[in-house]
Amino acid sequence: MKLKILVWFLLPAGALLAAGQGAAPDAKPVSIASPDGRLVVDFRLTSAGAPRYAIRLAGQPMLQESRLGLVREDADFSQGLRLAGPSPTTPVRDRYEILTAKRRVNTYRANRKEFHLQTAAGQRLDVIFQVSNDGVAFRYGFPETNALTLRLKEEVSSFHFLPGTRAWLQPIAVAHSGWSQANPSYEEYYEKDIPVGTPSTLGAGWVYPALFRSGDTWLLVSEVSLSRNYCGTRLRSESPDGEYAVGFADPRENRSGGPVNPESKLPWLTPWRIVVVGDLKLIAESTLGIDLADQPAQPADASIQPGKASWSWPLLKDGQTTYDVQKRFIDYAAAMGWRYTLIDAGWDTRIGYDKVKELVDYARGKGVRILLWYNSAGDWNTTPQTPRSMLLTHESRLKEFDRLKAMGVAGLKIDFFGGDGQSMIGYYLDLLEDAAPYGFLLNFHGATLPRGWERTYPHLMTMEAVRGLEYVTFEQGNADQEATHAAMLPFTRNVFDPMDFTPMVLDHIDRIERRTTSAFELALSVLFTSGIQHYAEIPEGMAKAPDYVRDFLKHVPSVWDDTKFLDGQPGKFVVLARRGDGRWYVAGINAEAAEKKLALNLGELAVRGAGTLITDGDAGNLSFRQVPVQLSSGKPLELTLPPHGGFVLVLE
Repeated sequence: MKLKILVWFLLPAGALLAAGQGAAPDAKPVSIASPDGRLVVDFRLTSAGAPRYAIRLAGQPMLQESRLGLVREDADFSQGLRLAGPSPTTPVRDRYEILTAKRRVNTYRANRKEFHLQTAAGQRLDVIFQVSNDGVAFRYGFPETNALTLRLKEEVSSFHFLPGTRAWLQPIAVAHSGWSQANPSYEEYYEKDIPVGTPSTLGAGWVYPALFRSGDTWLLVSEVSLSRNYCGTRLRSESPDGEYAVGFADPRENRSGGPVNPESKLPWLTPWRIVVVGDLKLIAESTLGIDLADQPAQPADASIQPGKASWSWPLLKDGQTTYDVQKRFIDYAAAMGWRYTLIDAGWDTRIGYDKVKELVDYARGKGVRILLWYNSAGDWNTTPQTPRSMLLTHESRLKEFDRLKAMGVAGLKIDFFGGDGQSMIGYYLDLLEDAAPYGFLLNFHGATLPRGWERTYPHLMTMEAVRGLEYVTFEQGNADQEATHAAMLPFTRNVFDPMDFTPMVLDHIDRIERRTTSAFELALSVLFTSGIQHYAEIPEGMAKAPDYVRDFLKHVPSVWDDTKFLDGQPGKFVVLARRGDGRWYVAGINAEAAEKKLALNLGELAVRGAGTLITDGDAGNLSFRQVPVQLSSGKPLELTLPPHGGFVLVLE
């Protein structure tokens, strides 16, 4: 009998004894709590040696027991594991500054614990948890050293939601579908308030960030710190019983035959999986998706400056990328006090390098810097716009970068990427790393989600990864959905990462009936964050706006010191307050077809006295009202927004 007991403890956790002996009992959970003690993760191994975790908030379950683990081609790290021992719980503290997010200076505090697991053959996997007051993060590490390239077949991590949970999710498009086979580009509409377990409408999965509500608690799932040794992931299309599993990229989402699924030598650290947990205010104000990003390898260059940009393409399209039109947009940027002008696709053939150099010099004299568009594309799509494929190799990039640097170009907008495969992620990072010594500002379009790259690479100003305003200019159906779509983004796509939605048409769009008011459009200049904010309105439309609207757009900050959520519901309405240049800018939009009455508590902004409100007039496009607002201590500010209307409020 004593011998049998000894054999039991020598077997790996989850291994079976001889026939009739049964399985090892489930291990008792080990808990990790947030610094304030309210958020708790419970980790355990099942009797089959499978790692599991669950999340509780204030003692109440938020995520049911969910799966952990990886399957490598040479070993299965999802079952048959034993716990070699957990590390002690240790505090994590970080403080950092970032110019392209919702808050300039951020402090991160969490508790960290690592679980050291082994297979029956002794191969090692670490599961690493960090629990902060606003959320749970976990990642995997293979701590051994191995010079061979090892490949993952599957990541089994999952998020198992409680019965009755509702979801706000964006489906990812099928690879190589759409115009010129340019999908996926994270440019679909969010499915709103759907039951968990609903299959993806496009069958290819759901993108991050993914928003859920369980009772009165909200949860936001995403991925952070994606390096060149992993692919970008998504939530799989099928989620039986409300359990969403992590899925790898489509096999077609690669760069010129490069790897799609993750592969690496050892040691190997995966991206963080994060779950923000709390009320809607906590979700909207969280920076967890930046807090856990890889820190920059070197300090940001002083020449890297966020700003606002004029841009002809959204309303004037390809045919107006000409020398004279771009010169006019440089004058427009200078008159508005904006830092940049973007010259879009086709500049190489319609204007040419020599004449662009003239525009760069002209702009410099006006205090404006020039950004140029490039097509990333190799063999992953058939997009025809030029300049095309000039950035594909290290050698060709440096040759082009040398030429652009000599011309005085400030940065590049690079378009039409090919998805989330590991080799495509490597291409993004190649571009970022090669551009850094030149001081070029970068903006990726037709692209994946940044996942915190803006912290790791401070010269990454913004990325698209959204169905932006350009779609409104394409067809009426997109204009019909703009209001509800815009009211989703502060809770999802734009929660952490800068977003190049290219907002704001105050006047009109040819052949399109706008559904939003001009004050709604104006509010987007505050509601959406982007390191470079490219405004869609053209000089003729801006000239029709009242002087006080133009003055507002001249002075609205490009860097935000703080952000507060005041009110809202995803897809219905949202009110945010952002502080910059010594003022609070409060902005709100009503996405619904009925008027919205607001009672805003501004107490946490610590402002008194008067403010200036710009809201809707009653005469159609470019109809505004500017009224003084007197704040009363302890009394909410009451506003009524018309259907699809908006406002901005400046508080000194």
